[in-house]
Amino acid sequence: MSRPEVWLVIVLAALVTLAERGSFLLGKGDAPLPPVLKRTLKFVPAAVFAAIALPALTQPSGVAVGPVDARLLAGAVAGVVAWRTRNVTLTFVVGMVSLWLLGWAVG
Repeated sequence: MSRPEVWLVIVLAALVTLAERGSFLLGKGDAPLPPVLKRTLKFVPAAVFAAIALPALTQPSGVAVGPVDARLLAGAVAGVVAWRTRNVTLTFVVGMVSLWLLGWAVG
């Protein structure tokens, strides 16, 4: 892409984002959200977190425990903690401690 095309894409993306956000402000402020939209919005945080975390977990870090990468193993441990406790802080702490311990033990 040439430089003007890149700027055009950036400006268009900004306008679309602004239009999306403005539609909620300028729309009916008192009207409740439709039930379908409410159910869908509950999954947005999990989808965003997965989109951010999964690529980082699947990239090789250079520290492996046998055939498994240390980040992937620590992520699996954190996933089990999240599933069992539903506590975000505990999940984060256990995941990071697992990663540090695996990195220290292996490499």
